[in-house]
Amino acid sequence: MTARRRIPQWWGRLDVTARDLPLGVLLLVASLLPSLRGKGTEIGGLVTRPTDLLAGVAAVLQCLPIALRRRLPLVAVALVTTGFALDQLRGYHLYAGTALPLVLASAGAHAERHRRAALIALAVAYAALSIALHRLGTGESVAEFVMFFVALGLSWAAGAWTRAARIAEAERAERVAEDARSAERTRIARELHDVVTHHVTAMVVQTEAARYLTAAPDRLDHALAAVGDTGRRAITDLRRLLDLLNPDHGAEPRTPPVGSLHTLVEQTRRAGQPVEFTEEGAPATTTGSADLVAYRVVQEALTNALKYDHGGTTSVRVRHCAKEITVEVGTDGTGSRAASPGGGGRGLDGLRARVDVLGGHFSAGEHHDGGFVVRARIPGNDAS
Repeated sequence: MTARRRIPQWWGRLDVTARDLPLGVLLLVASLLPSLRGKGTEIGGLVTRPTDLLAGVAAVLQCLPIALRRRLPLVAVALVTTGFALDQLRGYHLYAGTALPLVLASAGAHAERHRRAALIALAVAYAALSIALHRLGTGESVAEFVMFFVALGLSWAAGAWTRAARIAEAERAERVAEDARSAERTRIARELHDVVTHHVTAMVVQTEAARYLTAAPDRLDHALAAVGDTGRRAITDLRRLLDLLNPDHGAEPRTPPVGSLHTLVEQTRRAGQPVEFTEEGAPATTTGSADLVAYRVVQEALTNALKYDHGGTTSVRVRHCAKEITVEVGTDGTGSRAASPGGGGRGLDGLRARVDVLGGHFSAGEHHDGGFVVRARIPGNDAS
């Protein structure tokens, strides 16, 4: 690592007090330069007098508290205001007077407590200073005192605006983070629903069928093997999803891998559902989330076929185009309702939301010849 990179990193690790101190020291040195004597802030019209020990005290009080402007902003304002009053009443007119608007702006930006009390105290202090300077017979007009007070108020207001903007940005960032967390929870809930519902439904249907196969050991063994295979698939998919909730999961892709449609169809056939599968075209290499959504549409539709039209012929048609994927899954209504876990219909609602997010179209309803049909048009990354 080069020195050019190490120095900013080292500087950034320092406490804010240490980072602000050099500015105060620089202003103190400038205030003591003979060429800048009497060139600082002047209100009240007093004749500039030569510097003495009290001038040094006034300079220190105005400059060094700059180091506290972010750590202890109101303490910095109190010390600088005291030094400024001494500077003006004695007529030194030090260059250090420029520290007052700086610490006022910092107090407006960083003070968390007693802000209103501090403003009232500053107004009273300035009023007392103005009366004292006026009584010294300098002839300064009231309008000039008021204008300087307005300038100091604008310094505080600038800091307060910065503070409000910072708070608003933090709240916006928190809202964005919360929205992201909510979207991630919703996405994982949908994945869990799709995986668990499909596999468990297949296992229940296979188990129900096995109850009637005790007289046919070969078929019973085949059915129980299918249940075991489905259970293993469910465990594998659940492990993948649970990995997403692991804080040590890392920066791997957040979308769990899915099997091929052929595997999904074959699994449904083993659960006792006749499925006619047609796939046209070749999957694009860059479809983004479209391929996963298409897979989930087929998976949910086949799950519903097992539930509500068990044994009926089910057709699955998937077409891969250059800019989109179209899916159509339908049953002929000749099957029966299987004993399966109940559901509230959130699967189809979740699919509709997924497709809508990608700018596609989703529909599901009864077929005119009986059964039901699910259709989806899912744009890919290259869709315009």
